Amino acid sequence: QVQLVESGGGLVQPGGSLRLSCAASGSFFSINGMGWYRQAPGKQRELVALITSGGTTNYVDSAKGRFTTSRDNAKNTVYLQMISLKPEDTAVYYCTANAQRTFWANPFNYWGQGTQVTVSS
Repeated sequence: QVQLVESGGGLVQPGGSLRLSCAASGSFFSINGMGWYRQAPGKQRELVALITSGGTTNYVDSAKGRFTTSRDNAKNTVYLQMISLKPEDTAVYYCTANAQRTFWANPFNYWGQGTQVTVSS
């Protein structure tokens, strides 16, 4: 089983910054892509950013230029640095990881429990 634990959410004023972290633990052979999704009240969950094991990143248009995702493969941790936050960034942010539990196992997408980010004055 793979566990993902997010941290770093909270309340921030518009224009402020936050850094989310997500650490993977448990028994697994490898972690491939990792990333972040978010879900605002009354809306569907949407992709925010993805990063491959080699460090290639991809962002939703609304995050480009403001959010940066990175990862520390030695720590099995992915980060999301957010700057110039806007009220519309308010959502629960979920970490995801595509991992193989063993060499022979198919990759599976695991999810964290989510961390609340609220942007408000």
